[in-house]
Amino acid sequence: MSSPRLNRLPVYRQALSLRTLSSELAAFVSYNKDLMSLRNSLSHRDQLADCLLTDATLIPEQIAEAENSSSLAIREQRVQFIGVITRNLNAYVKGLEMDGIREREYLELLRREVRIFRVAFKKWRKSVLR
Repeated sequence: MSSPRLNRLPVYRQALSLRTLSSELAAFVSYNKDLMSLRNSLSHRDQLADCLLTDATLIPEQIAEAENSSSLAIREQRVQFIGVITRNLNAYVKGLEMDGIREREYLELLRREVRIFRVAFKKWRKSVLR
C-alpha cells in the first residue's frame, strides 16, 4: 500500500508517525500487553488503547485510498472520515487522562502529534478535493 508517491506526501508521513506513536502509547498504558487482544479486555483503559491503535492505523489507509481514487465522492468520504478519526484520537487521549494515566507528558506528546498531523491534513485536504 505504501508507494513512493505516497511516501513523498507530508500528510502520509505524518500519519505514519502518528500511528507509530499511538501504537507505542497503547502498549505503554494498557494493562494487557498483548495488543492483539486488547479488544477482548474488560478494562476501560485497554479498550481506549485498542480504539486509539485501531483509529491511528486507519488514517494512512484512508489517505492512500483518497490518493488512489479518481472519484471525487470517494475522496470526500475519506477526507471526512479522517477528520472524524482525528477528533476521536483526541477524545481517546482525554479518556486515558480521565482514567488516571499519571504520565501526562506522553498524552501531551500524542496531542501535539495530532495537532501537527491536522496542519498537514488541512493542507492536503485542499489539494485532494480539487
